[in-house]
Amino acid sequence: MTIKLPQIIGHRGVAAYAPENTLESIHMAADMEIKWVKLDVKITKDQIPIIFHDDTLERTTSSSGNISDITYEDLQQLDAGSWFGDSFIGVSVPTLEEAIEVLIDRNLGLNLEINPSPGHEKETAEIALDILSQYWDEHEKLLISSFSHVSLETAIEMAEDWHRGLCLPSQWPENWAELADYLKVSAINVNGNDVTQEQIQSIININLPILAYTINDPKRAHILQSWGVNGIFSDSPDIIKDGLLNVH
Repeated sequence: MTIKLPQIIGHRGVAAYAPENTLESIHMAADMEIKWVKLDVKITKDQIPIIFHDDTLERTTSSSGNISDITYEDLQQLDAGSWFGDSFIGVSVPTLEEAIEVLIDRNLGLNLEINPSPGHEKETAEIALDILSQYWDEHEKLLISSFSHVSLETAIEMAEDWHRGLCLPSQWPENWAELADYLKVSAINVNGNDVTQEQIQSIININLPILAYTINDPKRAHILQSWGVNGIFSDSPDIIKDGLLNVH
């Protein structure tokens, strides 16, 4: 089962230009004519799926503490934009449902990374995929990825016909190829800033497409592309797009 992946994917929307993982960031990606975005999904204490990356609140909201300890209602009271810039004061953390509605409305493809808080690997996947299945029809414009093999196993159980991506950390597990086979993935997501050409070749050898995160340097993007990487996640996808187009 192959998936046609875009050359460039907006990272958490377009995280260089708007607060990451917000509706504003998704809209901005669409305005910049980026075809796909990568968003992270977690669940709140009361099991509402939200678009959020960190396990804790302090980096991107006006509060602190664990995401898994806050209810959705309390989360809604927080400011998730002012840390980025004054023009985003009052921006809130969106639900997965709200994000999906914008994605469909703006005709964007989605790499949804299941990014569970520790101990919530299975339920985060179950809740997120249940919501997703109520809205999302286009299999070719959806990749479900995760660093958690438990989350990806859950994705197989719930939605086997959706494409899955295995995210590899900088230090690859020795059994990565067996994991990829076991989880029947359609793509491998790697850290493009420290991956080697030899590692890229090892993925090419098992005939899987490769996505590289998170690349904001056009020169590095070009090198990765020359090695055989299929797609690149970027906070500033417009710069990467121009850089790749202008390489001769």
